[in-house]
Amino acid sequence: MGTLNPTLRPGLYAITDNHLTPPGALLPAVEAAVHGGAVLVQYRDKGSPSAERLQQASSLNSLCRNAGVPLLINDDPGLALRVGAAGVHMGQDDGTPEHARRLLGPDAIIGITCHHRLDLARAAKAAGADYVAFGRFYPSATKAEAPPAHPDVLTQARALGLPVTAIGGITADNAEALIRAGADLLAVVGGLFGGAPADIQARAKQFRELFTRHHPFYQPFD
Repeated sequence: MGTLNPTLRPGLYAITDNHLTPPGALLPAVEAAVHGGAVLVQYRDKGSPSAERLQQASSLNSLCRNAGVPLLINDDPGLALRVGAAGVHMGQDDGTPEHARRLLGPDAIIGITCHHRLDLARAAKAAGADYVAFGRFYPSATKAEAPPAHPDVLTQARALGLPVTAIGGITADNAEALIRAGADLLAVVGGLFGGAPADIQARAKQFRELFTRHHPFYQPFD
């Protein structure tokens, strides 16, 4: 793991989706994921009205803060600032890490999508990112248009000294290879959410077990 932000720990990175985690199911779903072992949560909602997103993000931030798990907001540093979230995750076309850092301050967690490219990861580090994210690694409903990435990029990215995140079609059945290749965080949407909270918690526990067995620095957090 990189050392720039001490609040980041290896493990399951739960990402919400407004189809799999609609308003009525959002909080119970995330609570189940956290109870199952998620170490980081991202609120990702591309379509809801701004007032609804503000309400959801605020409620979610309270839940995550009480659980001791950082909440990041997808692509919206302004919303992260308004609700007091721990940080933001940004794509390549969603503003700059420098702008997010100025807005959110030195302690915020800023993650950057780097697709399958190490050059983008190097640029993200130079711009002050706290972690870099690669993917998609497997066919994915939420990352269908993303270019495919090879697990080797995770291994090569270790040299950057930042936490390395893998995303895209990840399930408990195919995750082990990505952890072994160098992933510190597994960002999971469809492989985690959907169904009853008990099912979500069970899936999260499966990821926790994989990190326990295969990540050299993983420490379960209860």
